[in-house]
Amino acid sequence: MGIVRDVGSWGNSILDGAGFTSHLLLGTLRRVHHLPRRWRFFMDQAYTVGVRALPVTSVVALFAGMILALQTGIELQRLGQGSMIGTVTALSMCREMGPFMTALILAATVGSSMAAEIGTMKVSEEVTALDVMSVDTTSYLVVPRVVALTIMCPIMTVISNLIGIFGGSIVAANKLSVSTEYYWITVHEALSDADNFLPKDVYTGLAKAIVFGCMIAIVSCSTGLRASGGALGVGRAVQQAVKTSVLLIIVLGYVLTWFFYFLIQ
Repeated sequence: MGIVRDVGSWGNSILDGAGFTSHLLLGTLRRVHHLPRRWRFFMDQAYTVGVRALPVTSVVALFAGMILALQTGIELQRLGQGSMIGTVTALSMCREMGPFMTALILAATVGSSMAAEIGTMKVSEEVTALDVMSVDTTSYLVVPRVVALTIMCPIMTVISNLIGIFGGSIVAANKLSVSTEYYWITVHEALSDADNFLPKDVYTGLAKAIVFGCMIAIVSCSTGLRASGGALGVGRAVQQAVKTSVLLIIVLGYVLTWFFYFLIQ
């Protein structure tokens, strides 16, 4: 019976958190038109997400592109197709690796910071004080953060894609005997679409980045607002926010790939 009780408690906790997060997301969407009132706060959040997270994101993207080019290039050379390394690197970065790595970095840096900040406000009863003063906490605390991360995540993904592809060109020229000029020609051909403004691989990656950014922000804010128990509760909230965000990035990445490449032809 103890095992049944523990499993039931765990399931109830998950459902309670999912319900609270879904309600918070709907409330945020209904209050997006409040953003002009919070413009200064929104710009501060956009700066935090974009500028402060850019150095670590750039380093990770550079080495992700280099690793991707090196590993795939070795196998392509065995098959006599080493010249395709530019195409493979560009499509892989834009479709999957770019949004995936960017979202992981933002979840670990920005998401944890949001959860810690709001969690601290919650346990110190600052959120309760806002409620007493009839301040809409969703509009004041959540909307600027969610909108900022939703907008900045695809922008950061584009930067990560470019840096990752550039890293692939370094490996291609120095380790795979593929000239830099030919590498960038194949990249251009892979990312060009005569029928559409952007090829499917690019807009699929950007759509993933938008979903990832919104999800990370709403999960982090939700976890912070449910924090309790002082400093220990804030630490648990940060841990839960990062853990949930990473798990949802993986699951949603698969779901969105299936949606764009199997459901939408």
